[in-house]
Amino acid sequence: MKIALLGLGKEGQATEKYFKSHFNDVKIDVFENFTRDEIAKKDFSSYDLVFRSPSVPPLYLANETSATRFFFEHCPCKIIGVTGTKGKGTTCSFINALLKSLGEDVHLVGNIGFPAIDALDELTESSVIVFEMSSFQLWDLQKSPHIAVVLRIEADHLNVHHGYDDYVNAKGHIAEYQTSEDSIIYFKNNQDSVKIAQKSAGKHFAYPEEAKSDNLKELLNSLEVPGDHNKEDAEAALIAVAAYYNTPLDQFIDKNFSKLKSGLQSFHGLPHHIEFIRSLNGVDYYDDSFSASYPSLEVAVKSFQDKNVFLIAGGKDRGLDLTPIKKAIFGAPNLKKAILIGETKTALANGEDESKFYLADTLEEAVKYAKNLAEKTPNAVMLLSPGAASFDMFKDFYDRGDQFQAIVKGF
Repeated sequence: MKIALLGLGKEGQATEKYFKSHFNDVKIDVFENFTRDEIAKKDFSSYDLVFRSPSVPPLYLANETSATRFFFEHCPCKIIGVTGTKGKGTTCSFINALLKSLGEDVHLVGNIGFPAIDALDELTESSVIVFEMSSFQLWDLQKSPHIAVVLRIEADHLNVHHGYDDYVNAKGHIAEYQTSEDSIIYFKNNQDSVKIAQKSAGKHFAYPEEAKSDNLKELLNSLEVPGDHNKEDAEAALIAVAAYYNTPLDQFIDKNFSKLKSGLQSFHGLPHHIEFIRSLNGVDYYDDSFSASYPSLEVAVKSFQDKNVFLIAGGKDRGLDLTPIKKAIFGAPNLKKAILIGETKTALANGEDESKFYLADTLEEAVKYAKNLAEKTPNAVMLLSPGAASFDMFKDFYDRGDQFQAIVKGF
């Protein structure tokens, strides 16, 4: 067997490991550091399989596949797939925690950081997969998960996709191949989420519910993570798990209330996703370094509507229209001060009330400046939520968040 691997990130490495451990006669050629045009011109006709990494656009070759497609073709158990622009990791984590509380053999895989192909040998028919699915993994998928969850859809990854329609169409594969035996859960207040759901032949469940039962309200109010967006994600997770058991939501909650509450409360948030760091001298510190766009920043600031927020924002200038992010920052009624960093700081400050912002050259300067103000303000929160990519000052968003936490913990 002769295989071409296009890219050798986490998923590519896992694919290489899987085939070398399962086939004695396999020959694997790895292709890295290529442009889209370069890889499209290569001749792969001599290969039995061509594995596309998630960030490589489909070539639409007869022998082309991906680790996600391979996994879907060989997975022996049910798959709960989750997509959307933001909230995928949190929703998957809620689903994973709920299923664990109910005693299921659950495996959390995909874009959340664990390659699905690594789990194949551990699965049985009674296992259940929770799969965080990016648009790149869905791009050329030809089989949909048994239960699909479609969160809010906003513009993203347009530097890789051929425009917004291509991005939405890629997401749509999570629903397109579902049967009448499957289920789809979708965010009803987003037209593209609704559009994707309409592709599904399965049972449809919209959220958020207008009339929530008392037990559902209690579960959502018991979360250990702040913000209405987390309540939305938790509601989607509960509906998905109820669909897995083919039971109406209220009946499912009434029957399993204590276990579900315990499961939800066991999730304390993902790293760098509005992550609580510490309280010091009356100030609560939160790391939302994962925030790389204005919707994420807006959600983060709204999570602290009853607090006085000192916001650290700004980052890599990707040539985007900054009007929405300026509105998200300076239109927030709970904003006390925006401390702006990175390449976008001057553009973000342009035309705004000078009393509302401070321009900092380094993250350390930003944190120390915000700390001095916040400690003089009651009910204060310092929030790192950049609303921008990190590559102007940091290796990635992990590095940005880690540096923020190191500074805060060093006080």
